[in-house]
Amino acid sequence: MNWKTLKAPFKALVIVAICALSLWQAMPVQKKIHLGLDLQGGARLLLQLLPTAEVPQITTQIQAQTREVIDRRINGLGVAEPSISNVGADRILVELPAVKNPDQAEQVLKQVAVLEYKIVPYDVMQKAEAALATLQLPNVSAKDKAAAEKYVAETAYALSGNIVYSGKDLKSAQASYDQSGRPNILFQTKNPAKFGKLTTANVQKPLGIFLDHRYISAPTIQSPIYDNGEITGQFTEDQTITLANELNAGALPAKISIIEKETIGPTLGKIDLIQSMRAAALGLGLVLIFMIAIYRLPGFLADVALAIYVLIMLAILALSQASLTLPGIAGFVLSIGMAVDANVLIFERIKEELWNGKTMRAAVRVGFQRAFSAVFDSHFTTIVGAGVL
Repeated sequence: MNWKTLKAPFKALVIVAICALSLWQAMPVQKKIHLGLDLQGGARLLLQLLPTAEVPQITTQIQAQTREVIDRRINGLGVAEPSISNVGADRILVELPAVKNPDQAEQVLKQVAVLEYKIVPYDVMQKAEAALATLQLPNVSAKDKAAAEKYVAETAYALSGNIVYSGKDLKSAQASYDQSGRPNILFQTKNPAKFGKLTTANVQKPLGIFLDHRYISAPTIQSPIYDNGEITGQFTEDQTITLANELNAGALPAKISIIEKETIGPTLGKIDLIQSMRAAALGLGLVLIFMIAIYRLPGFLADVALAIYVLIMLAILALSQASLTLPGIAGFVLSIGMAVDANVLIFERIKEELWNGKTMRAAVRVGFQRAFSAVFDSHFTTIVGAGVL
């Protein structure tokens, strides 16, 4: 028994092994292949990083830090398989497949979420609380509403004392409810001794809580607090969940502006997916029938090879965790057509050799050899084109 005897069984064994591994990697397709936004719906947002007084220039480090914070915030929303990528030196593209609440995601991405604590004078606290109450009233003049908004957003922060604690000092935060059933946020400190010293020195004083310089509330310190505390304010349940997520993710190192926003409905994506898969199945079916009708047994063998090719491509797609998009399906079908084109070139050369009187084995060998240059050229130009694109 020599290598020539074992060569054919060995090749068959390798092909079977590759098919088995590909099948294991790609199945079930619904769970292993991730769909892009255009097929399952979602939101696409292009973020512009803006310089500020604290960050006068957007550097690659600032861009990388911003991406990390955005990634943590999106994970906190429970969005599966988000895509976050740099665009140029000062932009970030965020793709959120199948996101249920695009507006909430937009708010989470935009807010810088710098949490700061200050000791607030009583008169400032009273005016800030009155301004918050004014903003909640239904029939308020535009002038009074603007004045109240300015006091809450700017004035209260400016008239309060120095920053005595910040969100960087928090270990964790979670949405909860107070004893009255109102939504609030519970937090745990990183350094209990530091927070305990702060609250001990300021018992019976209002501890102002500011988010991005905006007044939230100023609960009076009743007794020293060390490990745990709570952030109270006029929150809704969704707002506490969002704020807790932002505090856990950390503050954005730079201000963000959303310059492009695109929302794709899941219904439209589902229709596109069904139509594209039908078109792909129809095209593939016609190709398989054509190959068998024209080339008989060689055509059938080519169809088997195409089926193996499709299986391997699905396995690569699943292994790389790439998202399948509508253009991706079109490219997938096009690649099958290119594979068929190579088979047609080879089979036509084989037919010519058979007509010239060669045996089947000799015709196959010469047919592959003489068709190789044309097949190589077509695939090489395709690779070059793909590289340029």
